[in-house]
Amino acid sequence: MKITRQMKSAARLYAVQALFQMEAADASADQVMREFLDHRFGEKLEEGQMAEGDPKLFRALVEGALENQARIDQLTDRALVAKWPIARIDPTLRALFRAAGAELVAGNTPPRVVINEFVDVARAFSPEGDEPKFANAVLDHMAREVRPEAFS
Repeated sequence: MKITRQMKSAARLYAVQALFQMEAADASADQVMREFLDHRFGEKLEEGQMAEGDPKLFRALVEGALENQARIDQLTDRALVAKWPIARIDPTLRALFRAAGAELVAGNTPPRVVINEFVDVARAFSPEGDEPKFANAVLDHMAREVRPEAFS
């Protein structure tokens, strides 16, 4: 199966949704990942069909976010103003920062690609709000800390 850019983008969106669901429902990673892989990737809905996602990237993002959560949350905290620690951030954005942080920490994707992709995810959740701009600023700060060589 050829992994396309669209499948990678879908995997990023699904990873954010899965991390959100795990936190909101206090569900296990295995349970939520299995649900996404078995039922949500390519799911047919009344509104249309969900995109197929890259299962390898999806797993890597969810597992990486969980394995590196303390580090990623610290990166996020340093990118936020003191009055808004990660615990006060909207749960969807928190999940987004964790998924993006996992991809940044893994170091397999250029930071600018990670930022652009996850800003698009923020835009999908909040097309009219300021969340995409906020996500861009936080992710840029995180990326510069994790991968400074990519910005020199």
